[in-house]
Amino acid sequence: MTEPLTITDLPNRLADLPFEPFRDGVDIHYMKQGSPEVALLRYAPGARVPTHRHTGLESILVLEGEQTDERGTYRAGTFILNSEGSSHSVWSETGCVVLIQWERPVEIL
Repeated sequence: MTEPLTITDLPNRLADLPFEPFRDGVDIHYMKQGSPEVALLRYAPGARVPTHRHTGLESILVLEGEQTDERGTYRAGTFILNSEGSSHSVWSETGCVVLIQWERPVEIL
């Protein structure tokens, strides 16, 4: 049996995790690669992800700060589901950290 990945007290351990560049102003820490992908995304203040379409379900939990898209601003503790076929761009004025899971890669539009 494979042991589960366990990170206790995750919000207070973010600084201990290795992040790598993902997009301009956005770093990533992969928790699981493959389908589905699970990662932490860390947005610097003012960072943006361009408009993209979801080719599978995307789940996001905002852990710190605020994440914004065309539908609103989501503060820490907010859970978002973006369905297959939906599209949006994402940014953070203040910076944020989100836990994200996606079934399949997005298509940049």
